[in-house]
Amino acid sequence: MVNWIQLTQCADSALSSLWLGIASFGVPEKLGCAGLPLSGRQKELCKRKPHLLPSIREGARLAIQECRSQFRHERWDCLLLPPGSAAAAAFSVFGAELSSGTKETAFIYAVTAAGLVHSVTRACSAGNMTECSCDTNLQNGGSATEGWHWGGCSDDIHYGMWFSRKFLDGPIKNITGKDGNGLISMNLHNNEAGRQAVAKLLSVDCRCHGVSGSCAVKTCWKTMSSFEKIGQYLKDKYENSIQVLDRLKKKLRRKEKAQRKIPIRKEDLLYINKSPNYCVEDHKLGIPGTQGRECNRTSEGPDGCNLLCCGRGYNTHVVRHVERCECKFVWCCYVRCRRCESMTDVHTCK
Repeated sequence: MVNWIQLTQCADSALSSLWLGIASFGVPEKLGCAGLPLSGRQKELCKRKPHLLPSIREGARLAIQECRSQFRHERWDCLLLPPGSAAAAAFSVFGAELSSGTKETAFIYAVTAAGLVHSVTRACSAGNMTECSCDTNLQNGGSATEGWHWGGCSDDIHYGMWFSRKFLDGPIKNITGKDGNGLISMNLHNNEAGRQAVAKLLSVDCRCHGVSGSCAVKTCWKTMSSFEKIGQYLKDKYENSIQVLDRLKKKLRRKEKAQRKIPIRKEDLLYINKSPNYCVEDHKLGIPGTQGRECNRTSEGPDGCNLLCCGRGYNTHVVRHVERCECKFVWCCYVRCRRCESMTDVHTCK
């Protein structure tokens, strides 16, 4: 499986240009489509729609940021491998997860596809595109008897969904022409599950109109949920993901024979292989392990020292914090503060 995402970091170590695509490469903002490490179809799409490149970057930034947020307390913390490192060169900034067929693979594909839909749709609603804008199909609808009507600028996710499919799904389908590749079908399914999450979580916002602040009539429109909410929804799907067979007959099937009559839904996340425990460093797979990770001694959850440290125990050291405190304004004209010190116990995995 080829690489999927590559990260470029600015001098200030902030996340910079983040690219969705088949190749992994950091690129300057002004580089044209011809110079980008994309597949043939992606380059063609890029040349036709160069105005979408900022949305591609933003979609990748959203995806990586949300992945790290959702998994920050777990053994696999969506850690990005440093660009240029041996592991990143061998795999991608996500290590071997993009080709492992695990639950983590499922989440990465889903959240990146959702991020691209979200960013492109936002650009459409903001008026930054000539070929898409608001969802005008809703403008004349509503319920006069209930005192509301559709109006405003509803987010039209159809263009974002279309572009995400064209940009992300096409290259996967062209990786191999062989039938029966369960991993490819799994990745395509999880891409679509990410897009369905954005659609499912569309909400309705309303504004009241009337004399003296009354709500005699409401104007309502549809808007996308925050990407944080979408990320949490996909994390829940990750927790309840379904294992499927790695070889196809006609379609993806559940691995558990007793459950095969239960249909697989579009919004379900699918995986083929069980995940490693991520406890011990594995250079070949790009797994950093949990040694040195900070843990919570009193927590029973995944961030607790018992689970996060995989039973190896933990070290405790005291960290001294010095900060300004009890600041008061003195006339005239300066602020006087005390210098406060505190000691905190920090626990890290052995």
